[in-house]
Amino acid sequence: MQAIGASCGCAPHDIACNLSVMQPQDRARGTNTFENTRRAFLKQAVGAAGALFALRSSPAWPSAVAEPEATPDQLRQMRLVAEAYMRKYDVPGMAVSVARHGQLVYEQAFGFADRARGERLTTSHLFRIASVSKPITSVAVFTLVEQGRLALSETVFGPRGVLQNDFGHPPFLPHVESLRIEHLLTHTGGGWQNDGTDPMFRNSRMNHHDLIAWAVSRLPLRYPPGEHYAYSNFGYCVLGRAIEKVTRRPYADYVRDDVLADCGVRAMRIGGNTLAERSSEEVTYHGQGENPYDMNIRRMDSHGGWLASASDLVRFAVRVDGFSPERDILRPETIQAMITPTNANPSYAKGWEVNSLRNWWHSGSLPGTATIMVRTRSDLCWAALTNTRRQKSPMEGDLDALIWQMVGKVPQWQA
Repeated sequence: MQAIGASCGCAPHDIACNLSVMQPQDRARGTNTFENTRRAFLKQAVGAAGALFALRSSPAWPSAVAEPEATPDQLRQMRLVAEAYMRKYDVPGMAVSVARHGQLVYEQAFGFADRARGERLTTSHLFRIASVSKPITSVAVFTLVEQGRLALSETVFGPRGVLQNDFGHPPFLPHVESLRIEHLLTHTGGGWQNDGTDPMFRNSRMNHHDLIAWAVSRLPLRYPPGEHYAYSNFGYCVLGRAIEKVTRRPYADYVRDDVLADCGVRAMRIGGNTLAERSSEEVTYHGQGENPYDMNIRRMDSHGGWLASASDLVRFAVRVDGFSPERDILRPETIQAMITPTNANPSYAKGWEVNSLRNWWHSGSLPGTATIMVRTRSDLCWAALTNTRRQKSPMEGDLDALIWQMVGKVPQWQA
């Protein structure tokens, strides 16, 4: 089995991983708090097994080969691990989905979609997935690369760029006209990074056009493109506009119809900004000292704006995991290019974090949500979504380690 936390799911800008998901005393407290009786557990396990059978019969899952199932005792152990994590970080609700060899083997919802109203979480609830949106945007870019409609080497701004002069006219600030699509995918654009100056969290009333025009004219790049890694939400916002320019369609429409639909994903959408704009299928976000409803989520579309269920993300992941050309929506050489890192940061490729163990993943974090999507070298894909986050804690790194621990309870999955 891989070491727990081997995907190292924290994004470079997130809090460092803490692999101690729970202490022994957490496990001891969990046995009676969440499992009242063995009969109640078995009833739930039987229901979960029925749901899994129905999902396995769906054509949305490309593999027809039966995969080994978790035993009732293994399911109980997975639940105890999950619920200990939820107690530790006061998580109202968490959804987890796991696929092996392209086949769904586990799906579970824990806790509440809305704790104040007592609304129980289901596996169909949607969550803000934050930066897990970036692999989706990357795959959309690479579909256009395969079609010959876009090239990684193309410049972005200026009369010869993909976006031409849509966001301003020369002369630009230094290095702006040197930016290429590949620089945005790899966070090596030279600036506009995710820190206190992140353009995506400024001027919240500006639309995409006005924000990009403002940034490229007011915020100088610190380094020549291609030389320095700096995680950039803004770079992925610009990629969304490049997709729109090439396809002549709204970003979300192209991704939904030409990427996600090919993965069997139908419910994903861009989130709303306020609680009043909450989708009927969406969780409520619970802030821990933060307000989850004072951000322009719609403007984050291509870098952090998608809503998804855990199984939506797994459906997506198994169609770009590189294990089966028959089920993948991208060619093997395209996937290889997508997951090849740069010298500036060997741990980040193009929309995916990577490591020497050949695991790929991305994590996400916003006020009210922490998320992760993982593809392992052993042909497992999983996702975990929560409807809260706790700043200045190892919660996000522990979410990565948590799923390794849960999957490790089922040795026949060979994580």
